[in-house]
Amino acid sequence: MLKCGMQERDRQAIRRCSAVFCKQLVVDALLIQSLQADDILTESMAESIMAEQTSQKRSWRLLLLLPKRGPKAFRSFCSALQETEQQHLCDLLMQPPESDGRETHVDIIQPEEEPEGKLERQVTKRKETKVERFVNASLPLSTQEEIAAKRARSHESMEFSLDADSPITTPVLPCTSDFYLSHCQQSYRMKSTPRGFALVISNVTFDPRAAPELDTRKGGEVDDEVLRKVFTELDYCVTVHRDLTAQGMRTCIENFCRRSDHRTVDSCAVCLLSHGTEGAVYGTDGQLLQLDWVFEAFDNAHCPLLQNKPKMFFIQACRGDEMDCGVEQIDSPARTCSPSCEQRDAGREGQGDADLRNGEDLGKPRIKLPQRSDMICGFASLKGQKLCTAAMRNTKRGSWFIQELNAALRLNARNTHLADILVQVNGRIKEREGYAPGTAHHRCKEMSEFTSSLCKDLYLFPKYQPRY
Repeated sequence: MLKCGMQERDRQAIRRCSAVFCKQLVVDALLIQSLQADDILTESMAESIMAEQTSQKRSWRLLLLLPKRGPKAFRSFCSALQETEQQHLCDLLMQPPESDGRETHVDIIQPEEEPEGKLERQVTKRKETKVERFVNASLPLSTQEEIAAKRARSHESMEFSLDADSPITTPVLPCTSDFYLSHCQQSYRMKSTPRGFALVISNVTFDPRAAPELDTRKGGEVDDEVLRKVFTELDYCVTVHRDLTAQGMRTCIENFCRRSDHRTVDSCAVCLLSHGTEGAVYGTDGQLLQLDWVFEAFDNAHCPLLQNKPKMFFIQACRGDEMDCGVEQIDSPARTCSPSCEQRDAGREGQGDADLRNGEDLGKPRIKLPQRSDMICGFASLKGQKLCTAAMRNTKRGSWFIQELNAALRLNARNTHLADILVQVNGRIKEREGYAPGTAHHRCKEMSEFTSSLCKDLYLFPKYQPRY
């Protein structure tokens, strides 16, 4: 064994649990970031892991690398598992080996169809626990991903059960001075202290008499706390209101729009979390608040103090009651791109400039703005011509959309503009899949989306304060 390698007992622990880890380990950006912070993985190693197309292959590649990354790699890996709410896998690693060195006890693991390869597994019962016996203890060859098994961290589902105690709380990574100086001129101004004001309205409990069809949004309180924390770390003054009627939501938003101190800040954020339908969200009284009214309240006519400043909206609500059951993926050709503009529009714009230059006798009119601009809105679920889909929520970790938004902001806001962050969120949501055998939610899907009228890149430049 190389002196710089992992200690033999730790190497054996990883080898002993490798088959379970290849099925259950969730290798995401947070886990990789934690290992990078401890200098266990280099940037090129991290990129090679995350470039793998399936989570099983990412797990397999990580497990091959770890034993070669020094004596501290095992402890750092265990810490990363705890940070990413995979304590049960950390506990598995720390268990002492059986006398034959080949048995690993895993509580509540369902037997599954065996993949092809060198790994053979026999599942037997012993005192109400299931013992997985690995005939070949070496790392398995990567195989096609078993999505449902992968997504489950235990027999209870990762998406619908109480298997995780809290969402990601890794501190927001700071923007560097070099990054700010190289991007601030081409992006929205973002250097006020605070960066802006954030409003979070979270409806969790609904009036059973006025709205008997609207169930309590278990886990909704997790979402509003997640948003409060992440926007506070992004240097926003956050106000959270919970369980408002539709009229109460209108009044709250109107008061927020009228704040005179919007004049001194560079942006604002509004988060609405509730049950919903296409184009509206529910108050606790079962009445609807139209989203178009919300956007109008912040437009250039109704909220002049936020003119030319970015306004962020995040809507965690269903946009219909039809569940997305997903479709089987097949190979397809790449979609072609459409032209980005029309020549006649460009010509008309140039003619308008010439007319303005020739109209000096008319004085200098004020610059006009469109009624609505500089807005970006992330939706938890998809709007389509024929399908308006439900948004998925976990009772312990909160909704899928807010989970992924929180993680992306914490890890990537330092050097990624918001539109690209929401693209990343879309990608993560696309990969997720419900795991609840025997229910309608088993293997259900969700797809988020966003709309934007931003006119520049929107960088939040977290934790950076210019000297001028």
